[in-house]
Amino acid sequence: MAQITAKDVAALRAKTGLGMMDCKKALVEADGDVEAAVKILREKGLATAAKKEGRIAAEGVVDILKDGDKTAMIEVNSETDFVAKNDTFKEFVKGLLKTIIETNPATVEELMTKTFSGSNQDVQATLTEKIAMIGEKLSIRRFTVVEGTTTTYIHGMGQTGVIVKFDADEAAKNHSEFADVVKNVALQIAAGNPPTYVAKENVPESAVEEELAIQVAAAKNDPKLANKPEEVLKKIVAGKMGKNFFEKVCLVEQPYVKDDSMSVGKYLETEAKRLGGSIKVDSFVIFEKGEGIQKREENFAEEIAKLTGK
Repeated sequence: MAQITAKDVAALRAKTGLGMMDCKKALVEADGDVEAAVKILREKGLATAAKKEGRIAAEGVVDILKDGDKTAMIEVNSETDFVAKNDTFKEFVKGLLKTIIETNPATVEELMTKTFSGSNQDVQATLTEKIAMIGEKLSIRRFTVVEGTTTTYIHGMGQTGVIVKFDADEAAKNHSEFADVVKNVALQIAAGNPPTYVAKENVPESAVEEELAIQVAAAKNDPKLANKPEEVLKKIVAGKMGKNFFEKVCLVEQPYVKDDSMSVGKYLETEAKRLGGSIKVDSFVIFEKGEGIQKREENFAEEIAKLTGK
């Protein structure tokens, strides 16, 4: 039997938002496997959805730069929020974006070897210089480049960044209101529960089957449904998958944030017709500052330790 530690319980609590005892019991049942414990909690109806791992955010910023048909987004981390607001830090981040667009690196490691935009030294040397100047550890965590017809959105002074790529015809792209229409889609992604896929057809069959199994297991724990045969439960759950699953994970199925009487897909269809053209979402990328980074132990660690006997 696996040893359940305070850190294990804290990690599960961060993912689900549930109480410490529920998390501990699920971990014991799952023999210490955090992902299996999340599934157990969902099947018991205790967690309606797993929160994204590690929402304990590191400081820093997500920023975006668009140059013609090329759009770059980057996350650069710092130790404190104070530094993230520093003009020297912000200028450094902008310089990194310019460097990415100018030199087309494939990885962060390759970016480090490129000449920093507007200087005669490489990015690694510039980073070292900025660390000495600012007095904090800085880290270039990740970046992406998207080419084509895009719109962007930055939420919360660099907390979240979104790039959305569109497949649109010339009639739509040349309309004076095109930019406003597509900007609303980027806002949608950043505003609430970020989607995982563009549309139903992009969801892997394995993900659909796993979700169906989880919801059937949860239905068996519902006193009103517990006595129904499994085949009947499957039909009941399958009929609710649109509302309970696809609307959450698929962008075009989500209720449109500015008018929840229609889906995002219907919004785009309506607006494209009004603009006299065609507009479809090709893909999107979202960066959330500090996502997955464990910055510090939570102040309830000692309480968890008491519960786990560690």
